[in-house]
Amino acid sequence: MPEEPIHACIDRILPRELAEAARAANALEHGLGEPSPFEAAVLAQKLWKAGRTLRIRFLDGDPAVHAKVEAVAQEWTRHANIKLQFGNDSAAEIRISFTQPGYWSALGTDALVEEFFGANEPTMNFGGFSTATPESEYQRVVLHEFGHALGCIHEHQNPSAGIRWNKEVVYRDLGGPPNFWPRETVDHNVFRAYGRDITQFTSFDPKSIMLYAFPQAWTLDGMTFPSNSQLSQTDKEFIKSRYPQGRPTAAVV
Repeated sequence: MPEEPIHACIDRILPRELAEAARAANALEHGLGEPSPFEAAVLAQKLWKAGRTLRIRFLDGDPAVHAKVEAVAQEWTRHANIKLQFGNDSAAEIRISFTQPGYWSALGTDALVEEFFGANEPTMNFGGFSTATPESEYQRVVLHEFGHALGCIHEHQNPSAGIRWNKEVVYRDLGGPPNFWPRETVDHNVFRAYGRDITQFTSFDPKSIMLYAFPQAWTLDGMTFPSNSQLSQTDKEFIKSRYPQGRPTAAVV
């Protein structure tokens, strides 16, 4: 077992039966009309329109914790042409809870799919966050989950990662506390690499905030990854390219 329990983030990709609803929601977000059946960049389609304001509402939790989450999340807006407006708007695109198990977020515009994320249900969760949670954990987790909310995938699932997994060890460790993941969840969140034809990606970045921290035992060649708690230079450059400046900020409606 790893020396410290690994609190892994669940990738909340929509079930296949809701894929069409997700594509339609993104087409509406970008004013594209009907989505083309020949569009290959599926994950790229989960990006929000550059320059828009995303409304964010806390569904529960301690106001002191809310303030910590907000302060960390705004780091993304220093590099991406996107605004995060925290408040109590009933129509907020991003809705945060602290009561469900684990850490997770909807991937970009999937948050608009009401069949999966009801209007009063969370699109992001920080299970167990409190005023006693270490600042380093706030930094690591909040930046990671808001990366998902902006459309970023897990870095270890980057098509160029090429990680040689020691699968049985990973199954064992993530199958126990604190995650208790079945093998199919591990397959989906760890081993599956996205295809080059459905992603916009850079070369593999071991310093990315979107990368899990992995012990050596999880890989066949002893490769290990640190626990990243800040945006890497590549994270900053990549999100800037996905949400470029020079576009007017969309009004909140």
